[in-house]
Amino acid sequence: MKKIIYLLTIVAVGLVSSCNPVDDIYDDLEALEKNPLIQVGDVVLELSDDDYNAIGKTYGNFNSTDEAKDLISDLLKTKYPNLDVSSSALVTYNVYAPKSSHKKLYRYTVTTEDYDANDDTAEFDNFDDIAQVYAFIDTKYPTPADRDLVSLTYKYYSGTLNTLNNGFFFIDGAWEMIQGFTDAEYTLMGEGFPNFSSSDEAAVKIPIYLKDKFKYEPKEAGDIVSIMYKLYTTDVDDVDGDGRVDDNTTVSLIGYFIYDGAEFSKYNNEIMETLQFGFDGTNWIPDNTIKYTLGRDDYTLIGDALLATYAGPAGSAARYGNFDRRAGNAAEWTYAMLVEGMGILLNSIAPNADEGQKYIMTFDIYNGSAGTESISVIKTGGVWVAN
Repeated sequence: MKKIIYLLTIVAVGLVSSCNPVDDIYDDLEALEKNPLIQVGDVVLELSDDDYNAIGKTYGNFNSTDEAKDLISDLLKTKYPNLDVSSSALVTYNVYAPKSSHKKLYRYTVTTEDYDANDDTAEFDNFDDIAQVYAFIDTKYPTPADRDLVSLTYKYYSGTLNTLNNGFFFIDGAWEMIQGFTDAEYTLMGEGFPNFSSSDEAAVKIPIYLKDKFKYEPKEAGDIVSIMYKLYTTDVDDVDGDGRVDDNTTVSLIGYFIYDGAEFSKYNNEIMETLQFGFDGTNWIPDNTIKYTLGRDDYTLIGDALLATYAGPAGSAARYGNFDRRAGNAAEWTYAMLVEGMGILLNSIAPNADEGQKYIMTFDIYNGSAGTESISVIKTGGVWVAN
């Protein structure tokens, strides 16, 4: 039935135009059967397990963004064979990005003798500057190995005197502080002792508490927070140094938690990325183009900005909410003028756009009747130019 419908349509055209021979009709019919829905489209896609499997990524993620670019391009060609040139695809996918855990743990509580050994801390037996803490760590552990973790308990004065337990993680040749919880915070999380009884319990309670902990330090979606927490468990590494590995003790672990814009959750060593692709007629190319359709206020903004330069066209745009494209008319907007106007608009709505950012701007026109046009611009040398 589909073939009959297509054939009738083509024959009807042929009868009107009287210029297509019968052989051409059958050629057109064959093309339609192969690609019956050729069209320009904008796809929004989040990769599914089936999509990953289709490109040989059985773990449901990519090893890098570059790998994602290559393999997603191939996937889109197979998944959307009927999309034509100028189509776009906004694709969300996962990249494997593991965070490091510690190899060896050291526990230490700074003593009065330690404070007294340093002129800066001897008087009050506490630290009052984070640089003092790092200096102590460097002295106490002068030859750390990569991924050594020191769970350090110390007194710190910042308006009031507090006892803190923070981690110092030696990674990539330097000490990195990993914030821990105070005894009071463990109490707030419902613990009778300053530790958790299981990793599962920590994974449930810590994300809930982090929303409160960082309410005055707003996080953005995608931010990953590292936290050191204490766990009462079997001392398999003999952290307490008593020669036994079958007893229990309190160990410290590093946990990573990711913020989605509303909630924290345990980080599973994957980050979610979104990448736009554009179809050039042959391949899907990673593309940073943003599509933007002008609203009523945008014409006013452009018109007001260019009124002194192009009085007629600018006044018309501000008044009617479109660009007059009638050649030779006193209100005509030429291509160069449109590029200039789009640059003014983008400097207003996207002042921090990166070098090389591209936009396709779609706008209303009048050329004797109402319509729309689009132009592509790119930021080059800090200036928006035709692309």
